[in-house]
Formats: sequence, structure tokens, C-alpha cells
Amino acid sequence: MKRSLFGRLWPNVTAVILFIGFVFPVYWMFATAFKPTGDIIAEDPVWFPTDFTFEHFKTATGVDHFWTYVTNSLTVTILAVVFSLIIALAGSFALARMRFRGRRGFIIGFMLAQMAPWEVMIIAMYMIVRDASMLNSLVPLTLFYMMMILPFTILTLRGFVAAVPKELEEAAMVDGCTRVQAFRRVILPLLAPGLMSTSMFGFITAWNEFALVLILNKEAEAQTLPLWLSSFRSAFGDDWGATMAASSLFAVPILILFVFLQRKAVSGLTAGAVKG
Repeated sequence: MKRSLFGRLWPNVTAVILFIGFVFPVYWMFATAFKPTGDIIAEDPVWFPTDFTFEHFKTATGVDHFWTYVTNSLTVTILAVVFSLIIALAGSFALARMRFRGRRGFIIGFMLAQMAPWEVMIIAMYMIVRDASMLNSLVPLTLFYMMMILPFTILTLRGFVAAVPKELEEAAMVDGCTRVQAFRRVILPLLAPGLMSTSMFGFITAWNEFALVLILNKEAEAQTLPLWLSSFRSAFGDDWGATMAASSLFAVPILILFVFLQRKAVSGLTAGAVKG
């Protein structure tokens, strides 16, 4: 009886401990953003803010070029995700459905590109952009972000395409569809879960990227939000309240995207089950 109770209890206890470990830093970030400065620097930690303040958010959003950072981040991130999905749809279909010489090596090359840290190419990236006279531009950032997330996107979507039975595509072509029409009308709706997961990964990767924009874009008008997060330091120390407020604002789009795409992914799975 005791063993049976323990067997049912320990997975739940472990899950609760892991949940607290993952959620507590997020809670502390949001809680600190609303605390007065005195509570933040107090010797004894204030676990639950009692006097809420929005001064830290005013400080964070009052930085020069704040809305320029927001616009730049949204622009390069959304464009990088959209372009990578368009290219990955064609590439994943070719890898999953077609047989051609060098296909295995091509897949291995994508895996190696995904495993290799892109930081080793940052000097080459800088030299290419400098020689093209495109420093302080959003175009190179968009292209580089797209290349960073493209290998993962292709490999992930390839698995989803391969999981769709060929008979569905062949039946559509027998009914008069071309290969492109069969892909658009039959396969594409069934790829909704894969599109959601890969777009989420790509968005988070491009949204959080710091080093590349730091190297390529020195002017504030061409910088993104990750550099904004590092702007709350001075010779007198760190402004932790503004830093936590900025971090909270920076995390909100990711949280909204996760909630939205999670629901869409479930609906896509249901639609795929009905179509299958």
C-alpha cells in the first residue's frame, strides 16, 4: 500500500518541484519590475511586492529610440521567420518526397550546419557586410537570421512531410490536381503543427539574438531590443528595476506567441486527423 502510494506521489512531487524551479525566475523578474527601488536593494528579499510602482517601466520605455528598437526587432524577426518558412517548405518537400543523388549528404550537411555554432562565422559575416557597404542596415540581419533558423526549419518540416501518406497526394493528383496544387490543398494543411513549432523556434531565436546586431549595427537607429536590454548600466551600477521591467516587456511577445501558437497547433493536429 505504501509503495503504491509512493509510486503515485513521487512523479507529482517531482513535477511540482521542476515547475517551481522553472517558473520562479520568471515570477521574480515580473515581481521585481513592480517593486520600489528600496524593496529591490533591501537586504532581506521582498518575496511579494506590496507597493506596486510603474516607474521602472517608464524608465525602460523612456530610453531614446525605444520604439525604433521595437520596430526593428519585429521587422527583422517576422521577415526572417516568413522567408525561412517559405524556403523550408520547398526544401523539406524535396528532401522527403524526392530521390536524387547526394540527398543523404545534403541532409547530413544540414545537420552539421545546425550543430555548428554560427559565432565562428561572425568575422566573415562582418567582412561581407562591410565590403557590401551594408553596415547599420536591417537587410543583412534579416538574411543572417533566416540562415540561422533555416536548417532546423527544413529538418523539422521534413519529418512532418514524410509523415503525410503519399497516397493522399497521389489521390489528389488523380483527381486532377498538379503537384503544386496537391501540396497546397492536401499536404500544407496537415503541416500546421510543424509550421507552428518551427515558426516559434525561429521567432525566439531571431528575437533574442544579441551578438550579431552588436557587431553589425552600431547606430541606434538600426539596433534591436536585445541591445536595449543592455542599456541600463552606468558608472554608478545597474538599474535593476528598469532592467527587470525591460526584460518583462521583452518576454511578453514570446509569451503571447506561445499561447497563440499552442492553440493553433492543437487545432492543426485536429484538422489533420479529420483530413486523414
